[in-house]
Amino acid sequence: MRIWSIHPSLLDSKGLVACWRETLLAQKVLQGLTRGYTNHPQLHRFRTTSNPLEAIASYLHGLCDEADSRDYHFDRSKIAGIAQLEKPLIPVTVGQAEYELAFLMQKVEKRDEKWFAEHLHGLEKPALHPLFFIVPGGIEPWEKVKDI
Repeated sequence: MRIWSIHPSLLDSKGLVACWRETLLAQKVLQGLTRGYTNHPQLHRFRTTSNPLEAIASYLHGLCDEADSRDYHFDRSKIAGIAQLEKPLIPVTVGQAEYELAFLMQKVEKRDEKWFAEHLHGLEKPALHPLFFIVPGGIEPWEKVKDI
């Protein structure tokens, strides 16, 4: 499961669709509707908010907004809540954002060279999903770091 901290506009089509599906699964976990993935490290940051379901709904609405801008059709009725986001809610460290950008670049360069060239090549500082705000620090302790 990968729930990206970086802005959905940076995700290629496969990445955006996968993130949508995985975040819907994460929503089910937070609702207590599934037995799998209950201890997944990506969910830690949602669980630390005052309202995890509202936070995941806001995240999903952000994905839908990006999908809408690309004329994709994500079904907002699958989101269990209304986005109540007035300001970024969840901190993400600089190191985490940089790691995710590098990880995404590695994946996309192999699977979609055109998207990589047009959206990611040379990018050094990633924009964040509107749910997140940047704070100093390294890679988050919950991240399962892969060699990049």
